[in-house]
Amino acid sequence: MSEPPRLRPILLPWEKSIIYFVTMCVERRRPVLANETTLAAMNRVIPQLKRWQLLSGVVMPDHVHWVVSPIEDRDLSIGDFANGFKRLLRKELGSQSWEWQRGCFDRLLRTDESLSSKWIYVQDNPVRAGLVEHWRDWPYRVDLVNEDGKLTASPTVEESR
Repeated sequence: MSEPPRLRPILLPWEKSIIYFVTMCVERRRPVLANETTLAAMNRVIPQLKRWQLLSGVVMPDHVHWVVSPIEDRDLSIGDFANGFKRLLRKELGSQSWEWQRGCFDRLLRTDESLSSKWIYVQDNPVRAGLVEHWRDWPYRVDLVNEDGKLTASPTVEESR
């Protein structure tokens, strides 16, 4: 049986940033991520991803959504980010009773409009899951990495809502 045809690479103009929306899930969707210990470990891991900039994200009980951008190398694979993040978080947490699902879901965001709509979708995820009544009440929502490399909850995109 032959393989399906591969899509041609999407070539964005050099002046456009490369921005990805990434979802990584815990194996068997175990609810182990949305807690202070894991968030603190993520705060220590994010600055170690030297080739990637984390722009925003939401940590759900059984998965995470990130908006990330390669810092210099536009040809970096999103697998580089996902594998590096998973490996570093596993190391930071030490022994744990769970594993990540293989791979990740990713989408290349082509416009500012798709970035804004994707972020609105992501930040409303805890509301749709019935975890909080309003997205601002979810403590594991992050919007930017500040200058100290810490995950923050200071909103930016929501100002336009």
